[in-house]
Amino acid sequence: MPTMNLKGWMERDGVLLSPADVERMLKDGPEAIAPCGGEFLLVWDDCIARDAFGVMPGPVPPGTVCCGGREVARIAPDPSPCTLEEAIVTAVGLRSDEGVVAFSGGVDSGLIAGLAHLPCVTVGLHGSHDIAWAEKAARMMGLDLTIVSPAEDEVAEAIRRVVRVIPDPTNPVEASIATTLSFVAAWAEEHGHTRILAGQGADELFGGYARYLTSPDLAAELERDFADLKRQGTRDQAVAALHGAYFSTPYLDARVVRAAQAIPARERVRGGVRKHPLRVVAERHIPAEIARAEKKAMQYGSGIWRTIQRLARQNGYKKSVQGYLTEISRAEHGN
Repeated sequence: MPTMNLKGWMERDGVLLSPADVERMLKDGPEAIAPCGGEFLLVWDDCIARDAFGVMPGPVPPGTVCCGGREVARIAPDPSPCTLEEAIVTAVGLRSDEGVVAFSGGVDSGLIAGLAHLPCVTVGLHGSHDIAWAEKAARMMGLDLTIVSPAEDEVAEAIRRVVRVIPDPTNPVEASIATTLSFVAAWAEEHGHTRILAGQGADELFGGYARYLTSPDLAAELERDFADLKRQGTRDQAVAALHGAYFSTPYLDARVVRAAQAIPARERVRGGVRKHPLRVVAERHIPAEIARAEKKAMQYGSGIWRTIQRLARQNGYKKSVQGYLTEISRAEHGN
């Protein structure tokens, strides 16, 4: 068959597939790869296939197999049923042969780091909450941790880079998250890694946001927030792509999503404890103090948000970070 190009990785029912395995499957037609999981963009003949959640950017919609510009099959992984713990262990294991972990010391990234045994990287300004907590957690877990502490001018330059590629560049929350992630991706590129394991999806799957504690309809809110993850993923992968990398998301693995969504909403946020099922699993693999820890969002805990606010004031926007971002966006997009 003509040259096949596989970006990322593929698996079927928990078994990693080599390029030769994929080529053999394709001899039975493009539909043969429909049950495959992973994070991939696969190109062969006049066909393109993209993973179900759209982790790997590409010219076709997530979860589709297109040949000659026409959709011929859907990527719909259907791994064997398993418990939540089995699902998470398998999902992390499939992603742990290469890469780094974006580590903050909270339960989401802590569990991934504890299972993956990969180098970890934390972004935070000197004296920030995330640095202090990540260093403590890394010592407790015996992790190989690198701290990236950007200077103010480096944050300013990173903002200019990310507003060129993210979908909503003038949104302060979006831009601050993207800026924080950009330093992780830059470190990965500098050290020869393309895969960055990250905890995205845990809050939306297991009920991690503070507002869930008082939600009048938790099940509906969790469903809405989970649906928004594809938009967030587009932002994150655009930032990673600036550095030839991608964010690998074990919590968005098909088996983890299925196991998590089978748990009633009232059990995911239980007795005032957010992400209760995830913490129960985590306590069997990492220190209880980390499994139970409450943490600020990365843009706040890292100090990046405060730096962006300071830059906005220095540029004449005393009360409007959005105005500052709009000015940068106009300059970067030439309008």
